[in-house]
Amino acid sequence: MSSTASRAASDTSVYLDRLAKVRASMVEQNVDTVMVSVGHDLPYLSGYSAMPLERLTMLVVPRDGVATMVIPGLEAARVEPQPGVFELLPWGETEDPTAIVGKLAAGSKRIAIGDQMWARFLVELLPHLPGAEYTRAVDVVGHLRMSKDQAELDALAAAGAAVDKIAGELQRGEIPLVGRTEAEVSAHLARRIIEEGAQKVNFAIVAAGENAASPHHHPGDRVIKKNEIVLTDFGGTMNGYCSDTTRCVFTGDIAPDVAEAYDVLFEAQAAGVAAATVGTPCQDVDRACRKIIDDAGYGEYFIHRTGHGIGLEAHEDPYIVEGNALPLEHGHAFSVEPGIYIPGKWGMRLEDIAAATNDGPVSYNNSDHHLISVDA
Repeated sequence: MSSTASRAASDTSVYLDRLAKVRASMVEQNVDTVMVSVGHDLPYLSGYSAMPLERLTMLVVPRDGVATMVIPGLEAARVEPQPGVFELLPWGETEDPTAIVGKLAAGSKRIAIGDQMWARFLVELLPHLPGAEYTRAVDVVGHLRMSKDQAELDALAAAGAAVDKIAGELQRGEIPLVGRTEAEVSAHLARRIIEEGAQKVNFAIVAAGENAASPHHHPGDRVIKKNEIVLTDFGGTMNGYCSDTTRCVFTGDIAPDVAEAYDVLFEAQAAGVAAATVGTPCQDVDRACRKIIDDAGYGEYFIHRTGHGIGLEAHEDPYIVEGNALPLEHGHAFSVEPGIYIPGKWGMRLEDIAAATNDGPVSYNNSDHHLISVDA
């Protein structure tokens, strides 16, 4: 297909099934039309990823009838036809695509708009559909995307196995660290992500020593030294599905305070994965990790949620956080990544992608979970 964004679902029947479920959800929520543009709902429903252009691409899904993909004429050749899923409607450079979309949705009283659609497209659309009420498409499509089918879970497993190879190289001391900048090591990880089969690098965080206390530190010109912790958090997109793993190593003899905290982190992360059973509220997975860290006296240093969903996007529903009482279902995939961050000293995080299944939790990252001393 012309887009890699949904190769785990390349069979037209998969998209037909997804659209049928979307339409059933539209009936339940009294939505007349769903419109998705740039973002990941579009490939999920059609197999096509729109380039983030100022030219409008829009999949218009009516509650009844065939969906229509409105697309710039110069992009039409990139779309793999999906008979019965959507009709392709290319528009020319002198046409008004929002007027075309407006005609397709004429009479709609309640319209669900893709969360990632550019605001300019919605603003331009409003005059064409006066009086319509708008809601978020995530309320219609999101719960469907959360529940991965087996092909999607297999794609996540393959993506996870690929980055596990890189984590193993790091842990065996095969990736030079001491004397290199964080940015140089980040570039090394990014190159390896592509070499292992990803089509895109999503991120490659490298944070040494005190910089590791910032969970989303941007790797820079800080030179990695002997006898300090190095946090790496990296992932890419492989055949449409994302990877994401965090592993820490220590460049020398592990300092006692770091070792003590990491033992707590190791226990907390394992408890979080074990808690991720079907029927368990998302917040209870967060609580399982947080209780161990709290009881050990590090609670104030665990400063973020335990995890995020993953699939076509690196961050999507369901979120593993206090306040989210959504029960986990078979096929929900998410990170379990508690962390401990001591400002000005060091930080640490341990992350797996896991899935709730009817046979129990499954982890898609299986590189060594211990803090390993490396001579690199």
